Amino acid sequence: MDTPAAKTDAPATLGKARMLHTMIRVHDLDRSIKFYTELLGMKLLRRTDYPEGKFTNVFVGYGDETTHAVLELTHNWDHAPYNLGDGYGHVALGVPDVYAACDRLAKAGAKIPRPAGPMKHGTTVIAFVEDPDGYKIELVQRA
Repeated sequence: MDTPAAKTDAPATLGKARMLHTMIRVHDLDRSIKFYTELLGMKLLRRTDYPEGKFTNVFVGYGDETTHAVLELTHNWDHAPYNLGDGYGHVALGVPDVYAACDRLAKAGAKIPRPAGPMKHGTTVIAFVEDPDGYKIELVQRA
């Protein structure tokens, strides 16, 4: 059976595509910036306020946007906390020591709904932490 992923006639314009960013909506921008920069060690790359649209976009990541995928935090100024729904999965971060990362994050007050340990049906060490809005961040043991 032919699936879309198996097609070989993909448009040539996508041949050199790369992931730019993932966007999530956040309720308390300052709290979210602190979580991603201070607890997860990302850099604040840029921030743009859009007064006419009443929103702010903040980009954070581990490297320059020209070579690394980053995370876009969108704050709509007059919006109540978001309902995450059931479509969102998680953002994954590779870390050298998941156990140590969880200890540090827990000491800083982060919620860790899935402590460090081998994944179910596998051996890769993972954990899940939640950001201030409840978005899941998977920590994956990387060499």
